[in-house]
Amino acid sequence: MTPGIVMDIGRQAIEAALVLAGPLLIAALAVGLIVSIFQAATSINEATLQFVPKLVAVFLVLILFGPWMLQYMVDFIQRLYGSIPQIVG
Repeated sequence: MTPGIVMDIGRQAIEAALVLAGPLLIAALAVGLIVSIFQAATSINEATLQFVPKLVAVFLVLILFGPWMLQYMVDFIQRLYGSIPQIVG
């Protein structure tokens, strides 16, 4: 196994992690921004006010994108396991 192969596998793993975490993080960021604007406009400074909407948004995104995320992970793992003979040999 050459260092190039290891770097390629690591790059693919990081890309997969970013693609899978992206929708959840974007949803949490968008909801956090909206709640922060609401808090600034109404002068409500309650820290727990952001927690519940973010939790609900992430849960909804997970329900909507969950099957796609699971299929993406399965495809990545199958490609990784399928490439073991070429990596070792």
